[in-house]
Amino acid sequence: MEVINALGRRKSAVARVYVFTGKGNITINDRPLEEYFKEETLQYIVKQALELTNTVSQFDIKVNLDGGGIKGQAEALRLGIARALCKIDVENYRPMLKSNGLLTRDPREVERKKPGQPGARKRFQFSKR
Repeated sequence: MEVINALGRRKSAVARVYVFTGKGNITINDRPLEEYFKEETLQYIVKQALELTNTVSQFDIKVNLDGGGIKGQAEALRLGIARALCKIDVENYRPMLKSNGLLTRDPREVERKKPGQPGARKRFQFSKR
């Protein structure tokens, strides 16, 4: 099997995912998954698509992660892995991943700060006199 690549985004995090046949190793920015994401919940988020399709030990995954915080990076990586699995076998994996909401890109982004106020929505205190 040739290398399959996919892109996952969440907030300002971008994950470039490369999937190829192997033993189930996940390498993120030249570091193993357990070293990069120390929290169990974040590791679970990353492996969600693989566990759903029962392909945890079939593919090796190499990832370039950039931007955002750790939660956004984990969710961007989950989307990238799900998209790569779809490219590998559309008929078997896509319905399962789609029904669990793993192929949907979360469009929520941080709203920009507006001039003349302290934040995006917050206003300075109003004084009548």
